[in-house]
Amino acid sequence: MALPLQGIRVLDMTIWQQGTYATAMLADMGADVIKIEGPSAPDPGRGLTSDGKTPLGAYFHSHNRSKRGIVLELTKPEGREVLHRLAKDADVFVSNMRRRALLKLGADYETLSKINPRIIYGRASGYGPNGPDADLGSMDILAQARGGIMSVTGEPDGWPKPVGVPFADHVGAMSMAFGLMLALYHRERTGEGQQLDASLLAGQLCIQSFNITGSLFNDSWVPPRRPRAGTSATWQVYKGSDGKHFVIGMNGQRWWPGICKALGKTEWLTDERFSTVAARIANAPALIGEFDAIFATKTADEWVKLFSEADLMAARVNDYAEVAQDPQNQENGYITEVERPDGPPVKMVGLPVIFGKTPGRIRSLAPEFGQHTEEVLLEAGYSWPEIEALRANGAVGVPLE
Repeated sequence: MALPLQGIRVLDMTIWQQGTYATAMLADMGADVIKIEGPSAPDPGRGLTSDGKTPLGAYFHSHNRSKRGIVLELTKPEGREVLHRLAKDADVFVSNMRRRALLKLGADYETLSKINPRIIYGRASGYGPNGPDADLGSMDILAQARGGIMSVTGEPDGWPKPVGVPFADHVGAMSMAFGLMLALYHRERTGEGQQLDASLLAGQLCIQSFNITGSLFNDSWVPPRRPRAGTSATWQVYKGSDGKHFVIGMNGQRWWPGICKALGKTEWLTDERFSTVAARIANAPALIGEFDAIFATKTADEWVKLFSEADLMAARVNDYAEVAQDPQNQENGYITEVERPDGPPVKMVGLPVIFGKTPGRIRSLAPEFGQHTEEVLLEAGYSWPEIEALRANGAVGVPLE
């Protein structure tokens, strides 16, 4: 069965994570994503691994799965000519390089759109295409800082903290994938290509839209950093008798009778300290203390099971090993197996969207450095003698040692 993006070709000139994960998402849904690296400038993500205990680089494979890889020397005119030939028949070009570098390499929008007016040109930037800092570089932690999320993360009296994963990079990547799909849809209706920008900074504002808009509506009110999960007893983290943590998330009066019944505290329904939402907010420290004492009498899993069976909202705080073993993740393919050419299959995080008729999948691990260079050039119409001449010139292929 044809996947939704089968027949779409993407030229991927990205490194690290932002932009790179965006094209991986397209590749999972059938797009032919060709990752372009320089002979002396491979994606630095190739050198990262999660813990140094495995030769498989989780970082690179996560962000470059299902792609093909070629090596082009874009500092040479012949290498730029190859890029332009590939761009002529491409649907999408994506990069997170700065504009001046793209211009120098002949990979700027003006150049590629003249070659192919239908091309969708996506630039994953740091701070957006306009403004005084449009040409500054950025990194995940800088965007988390400038976008405000670090100001509300961490303990009240502690230092601001970044989120524990590359949050800005990944949100920026998903924003880019969303933008590319919209641009492809527009082109499908009109035939018109265009340039788009999805920045790290914009992604951070987007993911905090409600919070930042609330601040704008309320004279720049800044939400304080809060202990645990905040000041609400019914939207909070707790610990079971086994030392494992779990959360409940049930703000609102409609949940309160069920909570009281599950805890064997029906008298709280008429207790003026806790009977209304306003009263529970005013007396949150006392109620959290009551909850702490009760929840210490059963394991975290027992409480989650009890609450879930009563149609109340609760979940375990899973570590990564527990995430991998969670049957919900396994049954939905959120954790999936991927074939490995030189060993047994490996488990990876799968696709976040389930399609009833055109399910995507991770088709392969990331390509080796320059693995598909000849294959892609042959498809583009180059002959073997021409490829050999380009290789001898240093315009394509991995440098010979």
